[in-house]
Amino acid sequence: MSLHTLPIRVYYEDTDFSGNVYHAAYLHFFERGRTEFLRDRGIHHSELIGQGIAFAVRRMEIDFIAAAHIDDALLVETELAESSAVRLNLVQRIRRGDVFLTEAQVQVVAIKVGGGVARLPKALRSTLGSTSEATEQS
Repeated sequence: MSLHTLPIRVYYEDTDFSGNVYHAAYLHFFERGRTEFLRDRGIHHSELIGQGIAFAVRRMEIDFIAAAHIDDALLVETELAESSAVRLNLVQRIRRGDVFLTEAQVQVVAIKVGGGVARLPKALRSTLGSTSEATEQS
């Protein structure tokens, strides 16, 4: 699957008292990256919700390598590592120019809006491409 990039600007509201990006702000940057990764593939959260399906982050491991600062122009990179009938494993990175600042391994699962695990619609799985044996058998 191809790499998706999203430009982000660091604003004052993203920083702590030192002018560095506050660690929780990276979660917002990663969320926007995942949303735009899906949107570029024709997958819209509002349409999924209409089908009674949403995504929830199940697991996230973040490596903070270097700090971003106020006014930095960053790129959020999102790439699908693996998918199944109910989950997506993504690799996300944030960089400033050629310098990688943060990397995350993210697992999102499909859930029913009312609760419980949901299977991703076949068309959505097809759009993302099959990356695991479990997807092939679904």
